[in-house]
Amino acid sequence: MKKFDLNIDRMLENWDSFHAIREIIANALDEQILTDSGEIVVSCDSEGSWHIRDFGRGLRHEHFTMNENQEKLEHPGLIGKFGVGLKDALATFDRLGVDVTIHSKFCDVGFDRSEKHDFSDVITLHACISDPLDTSFVGTEFILKGCSAEDINKAKRLFLRFSGEETLERTQYGEVLRKMHKASYIYINGIRVAEEDNFLFSYNITSLTAVIKKALNRERTNVGRTAYSDRVKSILLSCSSAIVAKTLVDDLGNFGNGTLHDEMKWTDVSVHASKITNASGNVLFFTDEDIMNAPRFVEEARANGRQIVIIPSSVKEKLTGQTDINGNAIQDLNHFISEWNDTFEFTFIPPEKLTSSEKLVFDQTKRIAALVEGFPSKVEIKISETMRPESGRFSEACGLWTGSEIIIKRSVLTSVESYASVLLHEMAHSRSGETDVTIGFERELTSFLGKLALVALKTASGGAGKLDKFMLPEGAKEPSRIVPKLSNAHPAPQRKAGFWVRLFGKE
Repeated sequence: MKKFDLNIDRMLENWDSFHAIREIIANALDEQILTDSGEIVVSCDSEGSWHIRDFGRGLRHEHFTMNENQEKLEHPGLIGKFGVGLKDALATFDRLGVDVTIHSKFCDVGFDRSEKHDFSDVITLHACISDPLDTSFVGTEFILKGCSAEDINKAKRLFLRFSGEETLERTQYGEVLRKMHKASYIYINGIRVAEEDNFLFSYNITSLTAVIKKALNRERTNVGRTAYSDRVKSILLSCSSAIVAKTLVDDLGNFGNGTLHDEMKWTDVSVHASKITNASGNVLFFTDEDIMNAPRFVEEARANGRQIVIIPSSVKEKLTGQTDINGNAIQDLNHFISEWNDTFEFTFIPPEKLTSSEKLVFDQTKRIAALVEGFPSKVEIKISETMRPESGRFSEACGLWTGSEIIIKRSVLTSVESYASVLLHEMAHSRSGETDVTIGFERELTSFLGKLALVALKTASGGAGKLDKFMLPEGAKEPSRIVPKLSNAHPAPQRKAGFWVRLFGKE
């Protein structure tokens, strides 16, 4: 027997048995990866001793020397990097009174505390190395006497291999894992280094950054979020699976109640997850403001079987003008309204089906047009019960110029003033050929105002006529209707009662 001085007295006072067991298991797993050998075995014998065995190349006495392991340094998927884990574990076992024996085809090893060579007053831990009893032994076996099943289980729970956590998606940077416990776990190459109370998933980081490497301490615990948050974000931004994206986007629904998980507070992650989810083709992204401003279209979308996904305004802004992972347009409220308009069908009402009061207003069409020199050629006026939404708005328009016809919403026929306002507005579109908020349209509308003013000034004032009943003040009772308020797109000018009667004269 030869003694190998490990140069260890007492150290790592904060380590428990499971920390030391973790190092033995980590070394066994690394050897399995390096040699592509069989699964490691962790078992208990009839005497209560625990065995941890790999089926690799076997331990040699040189492995007790503390130095950087070049083989491990060059392999990206291993847990250990330095030759300190084994000695730390042995020192902890010695301090806690756990008896350790090691078997391999190269040697059998026990441990004791002995005088340091040439220094009888210094007692250190020594490895007692003997010739192997079995030279055909495959791998390395550690036998631990004096540790409990709970110590073994606590150590095993620090490894992804034994955690039972399901891998949802693998990326070039690491894995997204289904969260199985109250806390989320952060693993680096399969060993747990941190816990997160408000993460949606657990993660296994397999591509280490320089910051992560620097943050990994000998204990491999309590690694700070600043070290791994960028890698977690990279993992999520590399995901393309529907299951990960749906879980993330569903969590966006917690934005309003303040229970959003931390990953979804990263806007770029929310945007990426939304793009993946959009590719499913059955979702619509609404903000809280959309829900309040366009309840009709929320119900319309749900009736069509669309899934409503509530997202923050900041995410919607980032999605605007972008496409999903398949190159499709993002399905938001504006896109839905556009599609809805494309399939919209008007409910036209023939003039003879109008009520007597509506017909009386509608009969003024030619006289109103004459105020601005009449209609352009071949323009048809139609009345519809329904109307498409206004451009850029979520409420129904009062009027529409299609290029060959002017469509007026039926509800506008409640007064001459409201009808004339909408009709003249749409005539300005037909004359100018321009849309709202354009210079051409504004010029035409200004021209109309001048012509109306000229007609009004030339018109002699007259007494009350039949049309007065459509100009009664708000609160008036039947048989007349009150004058409606128009939408912002077609604001009616404020007129004194009887203005239109004086303009048209008595009937």
